[in-house]
Amino acid sequence: MSLKPSQRSMIVGLAFCSPLIVGLAVFTVYPVAASFYFSLCDYPIFDPPQFIGLANYREMFEDPRIYIALYNTFIYAILGIPVGMVCGLGLAMLLNVKVKGMAVYRTVFFLPSVVPMIASCVLWLQVLNPQNGLLNRLLRSVGIPESQIPGWFLDPDWSKIALIIMGLWGCGGGMVMYLAALQDVPVELYESAEIDGAGPLRRFRHITIPMISPILLFTLVMGMIGTLQYFAQAYVMTGGGPLDSTLFYSLYLFNVAFSEYKLGYSSAMAWVMFIVILICTFIVMRVSNKVVYYRQ
Repeated sequence: MSLKPSQRSMIVGLAFCSPLIVGLAVFTVYPVAASFYFSLCDYPIFDPPQFIGLANYREMFEDPRIYIALYNTFIYAILGIPVGMVCGLGLAMLLNVKVKGMAVYRTVFFLPSVVPMIASCVLWLQVLNPQNGLLNRLLRSVGIPESQIPGWFLDPDWSKIALIIMGLWGCGGGMVMYLAALQDVPVELYESAEIDGAGPLRRFRHITIPMISPILLFTLVMGMIGTLQYFAQAYVMTGGGPLDSTLFYSLYLFNVAFSEYKLGYSSAMAWVMFIVILICTFIVMRVSNKVVYYRQ
C-alpha cells in the first residue's frame, strides 16, 4: 500500500526528529514523572522506594530548616534581583554613549559574566576574606574602624550581602541585553521629547523604560527563576553557613538528597519549589500585561 506524499513527509520528519524526541522522553519526561512518584515514597536511595502518600509533603510543614531556607532564598531574591537589574541597566546606559574605544569598555564589563563559576567563587573568597581580603584592606585604608569592618562570609549578617556583591560582578550578561534594547529605541522619540522640553529623567521614565520593558520583564523572570534555584555559589563558598544564613532552598534540597539520603523527601521539596516558581512567574506575567509595552 503506497503512502500519500503528506504521510511520507510526516514519517521522514518524525525520523529526523526521533533523536530529539527520544532524548526528551528519556532525559526529561521520565525523570520528571519519576521524581513525582518518588515524592510520594520513602526512598532512602539504597533501598527500594515504598509508597507513603503525602507524608513527605506533611513532613515539610514540620521541618524548621525548610522555613530558614525559604526565608534566605526570598530575602536574597528580593534584594539581589532589583540590585542586579539596576546595575546592569546603569552599565548599559553608560556603555550606550558614543565615545572612542567603547567596544573595549563593553568587552571589559562583559568578560566577568563568562568566567567559570568555580573560578569566580575562589576569586571572591579571596577578595572578601575578612583578614587579608582586598575589599577589607581598602576599608581599613580609608580609616574605617576594625570593629565596623564586615566579616562577609563569616558573619551571618553580611553573608547574603557578600553573595549579592559577588553576583553584581557578573551582571554583564544582563547588561548586553539592556544595551541591545537601548540601541533599538528610535532616536526620533528622544529628539521629539527634547524639543517638547522633557529633561533626561522624564525621557528615561516615559521613553526608555517603556521601550525596553519587554527586556526588563525577561530579565526579571529569568533572574527570579535563577535566584529561587540559587545553589552553586552557596555550596562552594559557604556550605550554607554561618549559622544557616546562606542555607538556600536548593542547597538544603541537595543536602537532604545526597547527605541525608532522603530522596523521596527531596523530591517533594523539588516539586514544591517548582510550584512556587510557577506561581511567582504566573503572577509576574499577569501583572506585566498592564506595564509592559510591545511595539507593533
